[in-house]
Amino acid sequence: MLYYLSNLGDWAAANAVENDLLKAMNVFSYITFRAICAGVTAFLLSLLFGNFVIRKLISLKFGQPIRTAAEVHKLYELHGAKKGTPTMGGILLIGSLLVSSILWARWDNPFVWLVLLSTAFLGAIGLYDDWLKVAKKSSDGISSRLKFLLQCVLAGIFTWFLLTNPKTATIAQQVFIPFLKNPVILGMGGLTFLFYLLVIVGTSNAVNLTDGLDGLATGCTATVAATYAVLAYVAGNIKAATYLQIPFVAFSGELTVLCMALLGSCLGFLWWNAHPARVFMGDTGSLAIGGMLGAVAICSKQEILLVIVGGVFVIEALSVILQVASFKLTGRRIFRMSPIHHHFELSGWKENTVIVRFWIMSVLFALLGLATLKLR
Repeated sequence: MLYYLSNLGDWAAANAVENDLLKAMNVFSYITFRAICAGVTAFLLSLLFGNFVIRKLISLKFGQPIRTAAEVHKLYELHGAKKGTPTMGGILLIGSLLVSSILWARWDNPFVWLVLLSTAFLGAIGLYDDWLKVAKKSSDGISSRLKFLLQCVLAGIFTWFLLTNPKTATIAQQVFIPFLKNPVILGMGGLTFLFYLLVIVGTSNAVNLTDGLDGLATGCTATVAATYAVLAYVAGNIKAATYLQIPFVAFSGELTVLCMALLGSCLGFLWWNAHPARVFMGDTGSLAIGGMLGAVAICSKQEILLVIVGGVFVIEALSVILQVASFKLTGRRIFRMSPIHHHFELSGWKENTVIVRFWIMSVLFALLGLATLKLR
């Protein structure tokens, strides 16, 4: 919305109006300026409304259910004190993200609305899931079948939009991998839907699995969001994309504003979510921000790179897959408990130690992902 203040600068220049204030309005046309402002705005909104949201969640008795000692005895000893901590805090995170993005992003960019509506859609699924858990006072929420069906609907909307838009129809069917200049697949055809479904569902659920310790998923999301702010910017700038030999995607540059808004909202939410957490994001936040990262990766044609940049999320998801597969096939468990952050907890690591070390890994994965821009 505030982007359109730049029209005042254009008007002043066209009409030779000597007014420094009006000319200064041109700064709102720059993506970099608006991206920084979006991040700061989202951060401040999270800080300003954090206490209010937490008090409201407490008054509504939206406390986080904790699995009982009978289910996971050792983990209950470690996390039992967290019972009753308000959940659904993703409302604060997603709310600050959406408001900031709407304020600072261009409204005429279709990718902006595609990503924001996807984020809100997944946030609504997560909100319903959290509400069911609170109402049942159980860790069981929405059925996995219904959740997957709704995610399929979202992937279908993504596929339809990108394939019917003349500016993205060709590139949407291509697959690029790091270290190579040219696409490895030129046309996926009907498999495009399955590919996008894998990205959205995989990322959304991977972040959801990572959200098991205070601030763990929030901090890791912040590093991935910062990285994709850079990737989206260069993908949407034809000169930068040509120089770095990465795919140029029309409309993707504006996603820098959204990524920085996500970064700011994560840092602001971390203020309240850091150990010991005063509020949990719940599925309301984790499904939404995970899906948003997947959506941005698709729109900037850097889906495969997300495996590197979001390395912590990948490790968390793989630990669950391997644990389940091993137990079903051999009757034995590879880890003390999955996701893997609980394995380290049960191995004697303090919660803060696990969190900070995983944050460090997330930063390293992000740097590795950025390094691939010059290795082509």
